[in-house]
Amino acid sequence: MEEQRSVEQRAARVTLLLMDCDGVLTDGRIWILESGEDQKCFNTRDGLGLDLLHRAGLRSGIISGRESSAVLRRSQSLGMSFVRQGCENKLAAFEEILGEAGVSESEVAFIGDDLNDVPLMRRSEFAVAVADAVSEAKVYAHFITTASGGNGAVRETVELILKAQDRWSDLIRPYLID
Repeated sequence: MEEQRSVEQRAARVTLLLMDCDGVLTDGRIWILESGEDQKCFNTRDGLGLDLLHRAGLRSGIISGRESSAVLRRSQSLGMSFVRQGCENKLAAFEEILGEAGVSESEVAFIGDDLNDVPLMRRSEFAVAVADAVSEAKVYAHFITTASGGNGAVRETVELILKAQDRWSDLIRPYLID
């Protein structure tokens, strides 16, 4: 993990926040229902954080190795710009999204938790590992959240990015005014 000043400098350059889903937006557990569908639990604080990120003009997306209708519904409700599911090759999806978004790796933050996220973390300007990520992912992180996956890690990352870009105070002001 890097020094705070370097972390803030990296976060200040971010225009696109990408993330894994299971273990980042969720706690990594998957409930398989009798119907064959899976069920996931998302944190509402992460959702408000992503809403604030989008209001600041930044975009977000998910790159997941699994497919889930719950992920599609959640990403749509949050206004996420990019969703790639069932990715055997997450790096190819990452490169595709960067091309579609018209951004370079120097503008991307990626939040991961497991081995298959490491190649994307290594290519991102600002690599983030959640608190309960595997040690191999933490090695490549510029920042490790204090919150675990599914428990506010995305919100923590968004706050860091928006504070580094000096946008946080203006975005939360409407919530704090009487």
